[in-house]
Amino acid sequence: MPRFVAARPDSRLITLPWDVPLEEWPTEHLVALPRGISRHVVRFVRVGSEIYAVKEVLEHLAIHEYRLLRDLTRLDTPSVEPVGVVTARADPTGEPLDSVLITKHLQFSLPYRSLFTRGVRQDTVNRLVDAMVVLLARLHLIGFLWGDVSLSNTLFRRDAGSFAAYLVDAETGELHQDLSDGQREHDLTIARTNLFGEFSDLEAGGLLDEALKPLVLVDAIENRYRDLWSELTGVEEFDGSEMHRIESRVRRLNALGFDVAELDITTDFAGSTIRIQPKVVDAGHHSRRLIRLTGLDTEENQARRLLNDLDYFRARTDQQNADESIVAHQWLTEEFEPVITAVPDELRGKLEPAELYHEVLEHRWFLSEQEGHEVSMIDAIESYVGTVLRGLPDEAIVSATGDDGPALANPYDPSQGFADDDQEKPYDPWEDGDEAPEAGPEASSGLLDIAALRRKAAARTTGEAG
Repeated sequence: MPRFVAARPDSRLITLPWDVPLEEWPTEHLVALPRGISRHVVRFVRVGSEIYAVKEVLEHLAIHEYRLLRDLTRLDTPSVEPVGVVTARADPTGEPLDSVLITKHLQFSLPYRSLFTRGVRQDTVNRLVDAMVVLLARLHLIGFLWGDVSLSNTLFRRDAGSFAAYLVDAETGELHQDLSDGQREHDLTIARTNLFGEFSDLEAGGLLDEALKPLVLVDAIENRYRDLWSELTGVEEFDGSEMHRIESRVRRLNALGFDVAELDITTDFAGSTIRIQPKVVDAGHHSRRLIRLTGLDTEENQARRLLNDLDYFRARTDQQNADESIVAHQWLTEEFEPVITAVPDELRGKLEPAELYHEVLEHRWFLSEQEGHEVSMIDAIESYVGTVLRGLPDEAIVSATGDDGPALANPYDPSQGFADDDQEKPYDPWEDGDEAPEAGPEASSGLLDIAALRRKAAARTTGEAG
């Protein structure tokens, strides 16, 4: 009987076929969703109305990642939500099976390869890179050493025309009180190596704009990270006549999506030189304000856009001196909710509500520019639904077998490639299983012998039990 480790278990998960290798699970339990490349077997399963990501991995790795993801969730860091770990699995013959890590599927998220399916423009790649840099900086601020920075280990959600990045794989991560400069440099070195390989892979497949070069992209990522880290933690000195620079520093951090909880301000004996440094910074300045006022839980750029519209509503209704929470409630019921409810039920899965509202605001602005006068919100939503929304793919659950690209060889495992792909699947010792060639003199010493690792882990477990 398998053993479940979970903080808040879903009893419906118990009925899943845990005595069957994940690679052989019947399709009645699976959902075809796009995902990144993984060295482990990963499937998406539907249980009632919930969708979970299930990853088959060695027991100590599964438990390590589960605990790390729980820590990241408590620290309000952008990452997938852990559900539990299933251990002590065995098939009907008694043969042991690897443990399974269960996480919640992050709705409206896409792996980077889905964003590059038809190639993307340079400005889109720049926004993708910015999201990656902000995620890495946020992780380092809380003392998290990723150990395997890559696009494959990241999910992206649309955020008011930009992207927000989420950590999806913490298998190699470590959580410390603080990170040394050497540890951060180690993560940056791994990021350069992995990202260069991923961008080169996209370039070889014709999915990267010809104007974009992998080496230039990884240099940009490193430079942007260093600039952001300096803005977040750097020391700034100026004289007493430039006190406005304190507020400017705070405003710059807020614009980047970070809130300053404390500033360390010191002066010299003469009082002529002032030295400031942010002490505790965290992301989510605008999203926290929006959720406090309206209860809407959004990404940072979405929150900034909606708050701007809230401020416009306050000015338009001449309520500058009214209580902010009262005005926010009026905006929610009179502006935001009517737009969301105006979308037909069958189109609700196209975009999440906050992104939908942002898109409608943008569409309304373009229509107003064309017409030469302000277009009503009702006309804007009708136009947007008819001319834009109906043509978008669903982002809540994006089918991997739809008409947006060539058919996959296995819609439940995109890593197997396309059905009409004549290229032989590259050898991967992590997923080869029983078909892996026997190790011998002719075997490459550079290949990782996962079977040997499993035997070693099993022997260690048996020895501890004895």
